[in-house]
Amino acid sequence: MQAAAEKKQIRKVIFASSVGTLIEWYDFFIFGSLAPIIASQFFPKTNPTAALLSTLATFAAGFIVRPFGALVFGRLGDMVGRKYTFLLTLILMGGSTFAIGLVPGYETIGFAAPLIVLLLRLVQGLALGGEYGGAATYVAEHSPVERRGYYTSWIQTTATLGFLLSLGIILITRKSLAANETDSIRVFEEWGWRIPFWFSVVLVGMSIYIRLKMHESPLFSKLKAEGKTSKNPIKESLTHKGNLKMVLLSLFGATMGQGVVWYTGQFYAQTFLETACKVDFEQTRTILIWAIVLATPLFIFFGNLSDKIGRKWIIMAGLFLAVISYRPIYSKMLDVASTKGVAMDDSKTKIERVINPNNEKGHSIQTTTTIHLYQNGITEKLVHKDTLFASGLEKPQAMDKLSRELPDNAYWIMVALIFAQIFFATMVYGPIAAFLVEIFPTKIRYTSMSLPYHLGNGVFGGMTPFIAVLLTTLYAGDVLVGLWYPIAIAVVSLVIGTIYLSNKIDPEVND
Repeated sequence: MQAAAEKKQIRKVIFASSVGTLIEWYDFFIFGSLAPIIASQFFPKTNPTAALLSTLATFAAGFIVRPFGALVFGRLGDMVGRKYTFLLTLILMGGSTFAIGLVPGYETIGFAAPLIVLLLRLVQGLALGGEYGGAATYVAEHSPVERRGYYTSWIQTTATLGFLLSLGIILITRKSLAANETDSIRVFEEWGWRIPFWFSVVLVGMSIYIRLKMHESPLFSKLKAEGKTSKNPIKESLTHKGNLKMVLLSLFGATMGQGVVWYTGQFYAQTFLETACKVDFEQTRTILIWAIVLATPLFIFFGNLSDKIGRKWIIMAGLFLAVISYRPIYSKMLDVASTKGVAMDDSKTKIERVINPNNEKGHSIQTTTTIHLYQNGITEKLVHKDTLFASGLEKPQAMDKLSRELPDNAYWIMVALIFAQIFFATMVYGPIAAFLVEIFPTKIRYTSMSLPYHLGNGVFGGMTPFIAVLLTTLYAGDVLVGLWYPIAIAVVSLVIGTIYLSNKIDPEVND
């Protein structure tokens, strides 16, 4: 009976922690999922590439401040408690996400728009810096030591599921805004993109209600009752020689590489599908959704496996597979979506024109869509916009937008290629929470594990889409040049982790 009651209790803990963390990831990732549209809303439209880079830089800024959030909220978590600290991070995250959905665009308030969004993005980063460490620590401290990998791996699914939720809400919103596809795309790009940000309020409200019913971690409660909590967790984490050594080893030997593998397999994969492969907006997201749904159970599998054979070698194997596979995988992605050298079926070419009047400005926008069908089954769509003035003059709006819709066989090959990348991510990410929890003492665990995690994931991992796109812009001759960044970081972690990290950690030592 006692064992059954303990299992029921840990399930409640996992559910409450996971729901909140999933929603925080949703809030954080909705920005990246809508990067191309946000670029057109908050930055000048004269240079789409520069606007996208600026948006990705703003996206990355949220990652860069995560280590500071880890220090601020980690300190609170180690001094005040796990429960109330990550309740606070949830409120901050939800509030800033909702506010992003209210910010007027560049055409309305000029450069104030991207500055306000950047500020809110920084608040998001600080909040997430305090959330993950608290949730992982909270679950780990409720778990039996021999099952920590399994139970904490449920927390590891929340980042991917938050990304999945963001993709799903975006697709549902876009499809429900208008009766036909052309109008739904136009409305979504004009204002409908804000709805997923507003929806965050509903999710956060539900999570706050759930989390208010949670109890404090038993290990922390015991520590507090005995008067053994840390008076200065940051100082103890960074000045104690043995602890600082483990912070640095876990950063350079594990979380740094884990971060770039996770963000390459999902966020850079999305950017690459849209910008390099030119895959249609909707197909890009459904490809990612299928790959995520199929791969997510593997987080649990590898977390559970790490309880039996150790954490280190599973993480190192994931890094190794990513290093040797990325360029072949991305090269294949280009081939699958390519129309180079493929004959076009001219008899099935279609040209559609839609004119949308803008009464406020006294002109109309003419959208010309040219659709070509290739013999390999790919449908290519070229969208061109012109401004039609009342005087009869015509002015081109912006660069032509090219997108491709893949046939079924190519679509599922692309799903398999993204799945492979997420498979590597499950290997490095599934065991990482238990690995970090077990190498740091309870009294400074929140701070100590959050710091290397958010440095590795926030700075090195979160910068992946921005640096990869920047490299592609600087070295336009090699469309795969952006991959050298995650490959190089993963190699460094693989070497350091293989040589210096131990696969044998006694989980009871630090409890």
